[in-house]
Amino acid sequence: MKYSELCKNVINTVKRASEIMLERSFTVERKSTEEDIVTSADVAVQKFLFGELGKLLPESGFLGEEKHLSDIAHEYVWVIDPIDGTTNYSRGLSECAVSVALLYNGKPVIGVVYAPFEKLLFSAVAGKGAKLNGKRISVSDKCFKSSLFCTAMSLYRKEFTPLCRDIICETYLNCNDFRRFGSCAIELCYLAAGRCDLYFEIRVFPWDYAAGCLILREAGGVLSGLNGEELKFDKPTVLVGANSVENYEKLCRIVGKYLKETPYDEEL
Repeated sequence: MKYSELCKNVINTVKRASEIMLERSFTVERKSTEEDIVTSADVAVQKFLFGELGKLLPESGFLGEEKHLSDIAHEYVWVIDPIDGTTNYSRGLSECAVSVALLYNGKPVIGVVYAPFEKLLFSAVAGKGAKLNGKRISVSDKCFKSSLFCTAMSLYRKEFTPLCRDIICETYLNCNDFRRFGSCAIELCYLAAGRCDLYFEIRVFPWDYAAGCLILREAGGVLSGLNGEELKFDKPTVLVGANSVENYEKLCRIVGKYLKETPYDEEL
């Protein structure tokens, strides 16, 4: 299959889907917790992507955040976050994006993340490098001391706050500064583009990181689960990433002081 040509079609589809976001006409509902929300725009974007991406690969499966869209027993699987950063979107903040990845036998081969309010289009094809608005990007060469650290607390499992606090505080004391943008997909792409240099989050879902994972790796970055665990796309995971192997290993040592094992055992 010619992934580069398919990626162009995915980009076009994602841009068309983002027009639903730009309308700014939506309702908000709560899901599992007060913090876990979904907008009618999330549902509409996912429905659009489900239909259009299915036309590109009729035998493919789907994994999506909204409405329990899970059909992953296929050679090719689309992993969709219709709006990553839904809370930002619902509050009128621009850090929100459509995220689409294509997996082949469980490995990402295409990744597209589009933040329509900032007009930032990140994309990657396995083995072909990563791009921002059509131009090649790469991670920074910052050392740990000079690094900007992207991170978050565990919004939907607040009992993990003390663990996150300790990891964030020790990392902060050893790096330049930290940021919380509210969108895993965007933060991984910022890391790929050299806008930040370190990343940690304690509980992230496949639709949050599938596209950003490929984009970051194709830009020269490192990303894994806890203790170097290879990322899978069928359950939530701890994420640790960096612009270089040296910085990644140092961040892993900090994370490992407080997290010996993943503090949850969950299926999607």
